[in-house]
Amino acid sequence: MTATLTATLTEINAYPLKGARGTALHSAELTARGVPFDREFMLVTPTGRFMSQRDLSRMALLRPSYDGEVLTVNGVGAAAPLVHKAVDDGDVLDVTVHRTECQGVDQGDEAAAWFTSFLDQDCRLVRFTGNRSTSRGQGELMFADGYPLLVISAESLADLNSRLDEPLPMNRFRPSLVVEGLGAFGEDDVRLLRIGETVIEMIKPCGRCVVTTTDQDTGERGCEPLRTLATYRTRDRGIRFGQNCVPRTLGRLALGDPVEVLEHRRPSERHS
Repeated sequence: MTATLTATLTEINAYPLKGARGTALHSAELTARGVPFDREFMLVTPTGRFMSQRDLSRMALLRPSYDGEVLTVNGVGAAAPLVHKAVDDGDVLDVTVHRTECQGVDQGDEAAAWFTSFLDQDCRLVRFTGNRSTSRGQGELMFADGYPLLVISAESLADLNSRLDEPLPMNRFRPSLVVEGLGAFGEDDVRLLRIGETVIEMIKPCGRCVVTTTDQDTGERGCEPLRTLATYRTRDRGIRFGQNCVPRTLGRLALGDPVEVLEHRRPSERHS
């Protein structure tokens, strides 16, 4: 394999609480499950179904941080934050992410009451336990929708914003990693990237949903960017933006790391 292009890592984001706002990082030790603690926690309905901004845009107002022991969640407008020491000895609940069955450790009544009050919807907080695999690429993940990493090129967003009346920030797309220098939608043409000490494989394009239309600062929802993306980024009956990925070589990531293209996709694979 030969490096053919060099770019730069400009964002690292973790999402310790699925569906809540991301946490920007300066560096991270990439694990087999992606950025550390990514989607380690999740809110579920009384039936065990995962909760998402798809159905509850107010979740964008949740601001979590997690150090591996204590989950702190600030809610915009909440009287006080939740400060929760993660537990691993609670009841193990059967839960679902889309149609995938998995398990989570219930985090107790205090955490459940805080989220139920803030969201005005009965829910429980669970912490991932067990093992879960990606449907393609033999990757590992916790409560993420389907893959441990999402990579987007900064130029892809710039291309989209050039078509919009009002530009949108990258956080609408909730990426794990943002790279600059691949060119607009250059991520679609890549199979393998070296980023810092790591190597990741692009597995499949990411299908986009109504979450992208949710303002991550206010929780308000509009029509963009899906309306515009549908005019030029529709593939296989879905709107695609960014690439779902699996780590192949683990190690340290830091902002400013060089990003090398190690292998390109064949033309026939670019929309698969």
